[in-house]
Amino acid sequence: MNNITLVIPAKFESHSLPLVLDELKDYNFKKLVILQEDDYETISSIKNYNCEILYQKNKGYGDALIAGIENTKTKYFCIFNADGSFNPKEINLMVKKLEDNKLDFVFASRYQANSGSEDDTILTYVGNFFFTLLGKVFFKLNITDILYTFVIGKTSSVQSLNLKRKDFTFCIELPVKAKQQKYNIDNINSYERKRIAGFKKVNEFKDGFLILKYLIILFFRKFI
Repeated sequence: MNNITLVIPAKFESHSLPLVLDELKDYNFKKLVILQEDDYETISSIKNYNCEILYQKNKGYGDALIAGIENTKTKYFCIFNADGSFNPKEINLMVKKLEDNKLDFVFASRYQANSGSEDDTILTYVGNFFFTLLGKVFFKLNITDILYTFVIGKTSSVQSLNLKRKDFTFCIELPVKAKQQKYNIDNINSYERKRIAGFKKVNEFKDGFLILKYLIILFFRKFI
């Protein structure tokens, strides 16, 4: 499927990213890896792979994704982790749901029937449940896993959202703005695999506070 670009943010993923790209060789997806220019080990680890590299001008998870999305030229985009936790077998199912139901975005969920996670913790599970509930109450979002950024959608739709968040609050900004602009969104069941190597880049308490703060700002911004 050459009409989809995998937007792959990578930060210190020299051990996992080559294995992810090895697995993706069986799929006809375009691969856009977003890296910091001084991440020499990761850059060196993928120099022989068929992927496009985009260097971040700034820093942050959201900034990497925004840069990748802005440089996507295919009909569809897919946010795809560099740590091996996302299963590429699920992508075609997500695209099928997108096309069959005339959707703009499909969000993978670890918390539906026939779903699960090998990488979740009690703390991240509780936090995600809380933020997902706020998304439903504040914005009537129908997604069941608001912090899981395994997302596929129309490139034209996501580029129209004018996404700005440079950090992990990007996870909230994307679905909320999509809902506010009346795009058609839905979930699909997903199974998160254990990461191959490395550690989570999310700081549960710091980033959780930022996400909560941003959700409240977005909620009250509706009334301004």
